[in-house]
Amino acid sequence: MASIDPELQSRLIRDLEPTVAVELARHLEIQKEWYPHDYVPWSEGRNFAGPLNGDAWEAKDSRLSTVAQDSLVLNLLTEDNLPSYHTEIAISMGRDGAWGNWVERWTAEENRHGIVMRDYLMATRGVNPYELEDLRMAHMSQGYQTPYDNDMLHTVAYVSFQELATRISHRNTGKISDDPICENMLQRIALDENLHMIFYRNLLGKAIDLAPNEAMRAITDVVTNFDMPGAGMPGFGRKAVQIALAGIYDMQQHLDDVVAPVLRAWNIFDREDFSGDGQAARDELATFIAGATEESDRFNEKREIYFDRLIARGQQPIRIQK
Repeated sequence: MASIDPELQSRLIRDLEPTVAVELARHLEIQKEWYPHDYVPWSEGRNFAGPLNGDAWEAKDSRLSTVAQDSLVLNLLTEDNLPSYHTEIAISMGRDGAWGNWVERWTAEENRHGIVMRDYLMATRGVNPYELEDLRMAHMSQGYQTPYDNDMLHTVAYVSFQELATRISHRNTGKISDDPICENMLQRIALDENLHMIFYRNLLGKAIDLAPNEAMRAITDVVTNFDMPGAGMPGFGRKAVQIALAGIYDMQQHLDDVVAPVLRAWNIFDREDFSGDGQAARDELATFIAGATEESDRFNEKREIYFDRLIARGQQPIRIQK
């Protein structure tokens, strides 16, 4: 993965600041304030075992299916690592002027997500609180570091896709939770994620106009090596498989509902301003998407066979209804 030339990065950060200011103003105009405590069923809460001599958590306390618990835990732990994300984004974008104003605002909004999800899970006894805290400590102790050497173009390209992926994951987790309170909460979080995606998508759209070949390389690097920021957390692989099987987030959704619409917004495959490495990167991207589509089709076929076997054994698969 090639890093952007430092001189070009400095020039782009300077030249893109007016766009950051415009997009921040637009964001603040349409973003509606909300309060995490309004989405938590506090009346359901009771003390846990420990210093307050409450009731020990038991698996039967949770009204959530195992896959819904896994998805909520994965989503929450991802949100918990916000200090690392803030650091990475602030380093790559800088904290001067409009850039700094956006980074701080984005961080404040993202912090609500972890607050409300944890409060919901504790009030409803949705997951084992001791396991959740142990996982949080392990995940945050590991932290997160971008593989892109604090390269602004790669960072903005990454979050353009990642924010939309997170939105879909939250929305579908709410749907599969079978709990209207949880679904309403996650719908509210998903609205934030969508607005964040629009900010980054529009910003990178302007960057493509200013440095098309370098931006195209960044986009291809990100799409062909994409991982959610929580990929390094303990148990991520198992949870990700179960989440994919349930249709909360799988490769087809990633390609159809994340990659495709963002690339379409940037007009990637119809632009005529790429040359050299930019053109090569676009060709690499097209080849990757074709291969990933074939891989997705194979997964979907295997999933249907797996579900048919479950049904034949009298078990009802838990999955998002399309």
